[in-house]
Formats: sequence, C-alpha cells, structure tokens
Amino acid sequence: MSGTLVLVRHGQSEWNLKNLFTGWRDPDLTELGIREAETGGQALADAGLKFDIAFTSVLKRAQDTLRIVLDKVGQTGLETIRDEALNERDYGDLSGLNKDDARAKWGEEQVHIWRRSYDVPPPGGESLRDTGARVWPYYMTEILPRVLRGQTVLVAAHGNSLRALVMVLDRLSKEEILKLNLATGVPMVYRLNADSTVASKQVLGDMSDAH
Repeated sequence: MSGTLVLVRHGQSEWNLKNLFTGWRDPDLTELGIREAETGGQALADAGLKFDIAFTSVLKRAQDTLRIVLDKVGQTGLETIRDEALNERDYGDLSGLNKDDARAKWGEEQVHIWRRSYDVPPPGGESLRDTGARVWPYYMTEILPRVLRGQTVLVAAHGNSLRALVMVLDRLSKEEILKLNLATGVPMVYRLNADSTVASKQVLGDMSDAH
C-alpha cells in the first residue's frame, strides 16, 4: 500500500451563489461556503487524517477552504504549495457573466456545449481537456510522487481541475466525466497502490453526488 490523496472542492463562492461564470476570477467564499469547508475539515478530523503537505490553486476561494480545513484537523502551519496549474477552468469571455445572460447572448445550446463538452472551449477560455492538460502533468510530477512515497497529501482546488484528476484516478471516459459533479467541501479520500492505481476511495459525507 502506498500513500493517501485527499481531494476537496472549495466551498460555495459568492459567484456560485450569483450564478456567474467564475473561472480564474477571484471571489470570496459565502457564509455557506465557509460552513461547507468547516464540515469537510471536521469530517477529515473525525476520520483521524493527518497530512504531510497540501496543494492548492492561486485563487483565494480554494486557499481559504484549505485554511479552514487545516484549522479543523489541527495543522494550520502545514507546508502548502500554491500553483495555477490547479486553478479552475478558465471560462474566458464568459468569466463574470451571469449564466442566463450568457444564454441570451450566445444561445442555450452553445452555452451548454461550452459548459458540458469535453473539448470545446468558450471564447478565450479552456475546455475540460485543456484544463486537464495542465492539471495532469502537475499531478504526475509534483503530487503523485509524494503519495507513492507514502505521504498523505491534501489538494484543495476547483470543480473542473478536480474533475480532471478524478477522471484519471477513477478511469472515467470523456462521457462519464461530463456527467460528474463534485460536491463543494466534501473530501474524497483515495488510497493508492504502489503502481499509482486506486486501492480504495471514500467520500466523507452524505452530501456528495460524486461516484
């Protein structure tokens, strides 16, 4: 048995609440988002997990979620690496727009394609495949080697950067990953084999619709 990898999607942000495309913009967590992060952190504390290192994006909603989680597990001073490779998918020209306004401008079908296709990016932005193209190498070079050395690693990031990781870990097809929504603030605990395959997966909390 190798190490443990824990993935947590940030709690609800102010722009999630307002139904805005967020991407690389940098809104704060809502009160609900803070509570979601606290609940996720408590679930990790209750499970007795302690971490050797943490990774997050350069966006504060993920960093604040990580800070809250680490406070709950009693590891506020844990070494943390921040990298834009773990940032949310860049929505380009959609960033900051209300999703209903975007549908009015480009049409419901086109916006749906941008949101839910695997490899069609919005104007000036990234597709899920593009997001994976920066997440996967970073995972392989920076995160996975630590897990394979037996460390317990925490990653607090975003819906789409984590979907790219889950796609690899759970061996999901392009069609399967498009149907997967990750619940906010709910930790996913992966224990990996020495060959980097998944030995077990546990979702901590009943709020999740993750598979």
